[in-house]
Amino acid sequence: MTCRNASHAGSWYTENGSELSRQLDLWLSKADLTHGPARAIIAPHAGYSYCGACAAFAYRQISPVVVKRIFILGPSHHVRLGGCALSYMNKYQTPLYDLTIDKQIYAELEATRQFEWMDAQTDEDEHSIEMHLPYIAKVMEEYKDGFTIIPILVGSLTPKKEAMYGSILAPYLADPQNLIVISSDFCHWGPRFRYTWRDSSRGQIHQSIEWLDRQGMDIIEKMDPHAFTDYLVKYGNTICGRHPIGILLQAIAKLQSQSSPSMSLKFLKYAQSSQCMNMQDSSVSYASASLVFE
Repeated sequence: MTCRNASHAGSWYTENGSELSRQLDLWLSKADLTHGPARAIIAPHAGYSYCGACAAFAYRQISPVVVKRIFILGPSHHVRLGGCALSYMNKYQTPLYDLTIDKQIYAELEATRQFEWMDAQTDEDEHSIEMHLPYIAKVMEEYKDGFTIIPILVGSLTPKKEAMYGSILAPYLADPQNLIVISSDFCHWGPRFRYTWRDSSRGQIHQSIEWLDRQGMDIIEKMDPHAFTDYLVKYGNTICGRHPIGILLQAIAKLQSQSSPSMSLKFLKYAQSSQCMNMQDSSVSYASASLVFE
């Protein structure tokens, strides 16, 4: 039985299970259920001291009683990947309890011949999927033996590849027993990120960053993958989960082309790690959203 270690526990979030449980409960209690039950969510993947409270707004929209399978799409930060990759592991460890990977869905995805496999080192080095596991464990804890996870590491995809993966995942998105978690932070701003776009007519730097992020969030809410690609080309906004978001938007577009029920995607919370005032500052933005089928 191969189990992926919770390699970022003790640094990015606490490794103490009861402390972690209390923290997550507190954040969830401060978020309202306003746009659920979620069929997909977008939520950040930074250290919990930065984004834990923001992520709660997405996780609060999940109805654990209906969810049986949870797809987690996280961007690759450390390895160059032209497509998407699956994990060799059987389980993913969290300080709360271990999560089981759905081998049947993995077999279905592998049969498309569009997925590669990530080695254990790549799996444990990456934080974009791991940072969602404690939240998933928390919201699903009453049903912990009744669900599986499908982790997918997403590489640097062309719009064409985003559309292809969107088509593969669309039937899964259509199933109310599935939940898709899209892992993404928003703007990474500052010299250390080599991104210092600014529109001084928007006020302080942090206000300019928020304006930029909200332009992107508005386009995502319109569920238009082409407009999102155009936005990224125009501004170069350093949204690290842009390809997982692109896959979700393409999956939605695929279902809409098949006249599926109407959908509504809404952002519920926005935050920044700090407020940039001068060109030497840096910050990362976080946003949480929920997709519902109406």
